[in-house]
Amino acid sequence: MSIRNKALLKIIILGDSGVGKTSLMNRYVKNKFTNQYKATIGADFLSKEITIDDRSVTMQIWDTAGQERFQSLGVSFYRGADCCVLVYDTNSPQTFENLESWRDEFLIQSSPQDPEKFPFVVIGNKIDMGEPAVSQKTVHTWCQSKGNIPFFFTSAKESQNVTEAFTAIAQNALKEEKTYNYYGGDIVIPDEDEDEEEEERQQGGCC
Repeated sequence: MSIRNKALLKIIILGDSGVGKTSLMNRYVKNKFTNQYKATIGADFLSKEITIDDRSVTMQIWDTAGQERFQSLGVSFYRGADCCVLVYDTNSPQTFENLESWRDEFLIQSSPQDPEKFPFVVIGNKIDMGEPAVSQKTVHTWCQSKGNIPFFFTSAKESQNVTEAFTAIAQNALKEEKTYNYYGGDIVIPDEDEDEEEEERQQGGCC
């Protein structure tokens, strides 16, 4: 049975309140940006259709609350994720330091089959605000210690590196996709001819 050249990916965006998670999602999906800040309550998502290596990919991007009082609401959305994006504010060292706890909490709550290989991507947002308070060397060292996590420096406001970051997110998620996974992996849609071929194989004793 042939597999349709399609994939559905569930992407979770995590990070402290105010680092620009919603802005990144809106810039990538809608190509829009607003300076008005509004905290996400619970979780929200947007979808975007893209093509990766001749494959049709639907990215279901979940934006979760960064405020502590809302964090428990987002836990139920972690399961079934194909990639987790860790976002920090390049002008706030504390938001970078907190990536450790965000990563650990995600792995605990999502319970991936192989935590060591689960795909993460780190985004340092707001590079338009001046010289980063966290050096690239520091970010590189941390990401390397966590299994060589890819990292990007972006500006949702100026639309810098946003598309490149989300393209890498999709590519990393596809590497770990799971066939027949509701939230991610290949979408298998057998047609009538394929059903007949499968019946013939079963009758012939094929595994």
